[in-house]
Amino acid sequence: MDIAEVKKLYMYNDWANARILQTAEQVSAAQLIAPTTHSHGDLRNTLIHTLNAEWTWRVRWQGVSPTTVLSAADLPTLQAIRVRWQTEEQHMWAFLDTLHPADLVRMITYTTTKGVQSAQPLWQLLLHVVLHGMQHRSEMAAMLTAYGYSPGDIDFIVFVREQG
Repeated sequence: MDIAEVKKLYMYNDWANARILQTAEQVSAAQLIAPTTHSHGDLRNTLIHTLNAEWTWRVRWQGVSPTTVLSAADLPTLQAIRVRWQTEEQHMWAFLDTLHPADLVRMITYTTTKGVQSAQPLWQLLLHVVLHGMQHRSEMAAMLTAYGYSPGDIDFIVFVREQG
């Protein structure tokens, strides 16, 4: 994996997130917080969890291990989530734009929010964020589709084809 490939994956990540967020604007406030059987309970919490993962991992890569996570109290509305995500995208791209090839194999040492210390090479963590987002976007796509608002195809190849 090289820097250009990492950036392509993050372009896809942003594109897929945008499709989910745009589709989520169609649901009612009640649907946003309606209980589901998915892993984070409802659409809003799944959005927040996915955003939180992007933020948490980025700041870990920059040497800070957060001790708390974002919650519905922090981001009570879809608009609040969207604004925070736009800010996070800007910070993520500022970080990605600093990367050099040697950074990809650099070990990142961090502490989880449960106090567990761990370390992995940066390339694995960068890939994890995109794949983690894919898992939860799939759940959100299922929720949205159940409400009658499919986000359409969010496959990587669809993104690549749209980019030309």
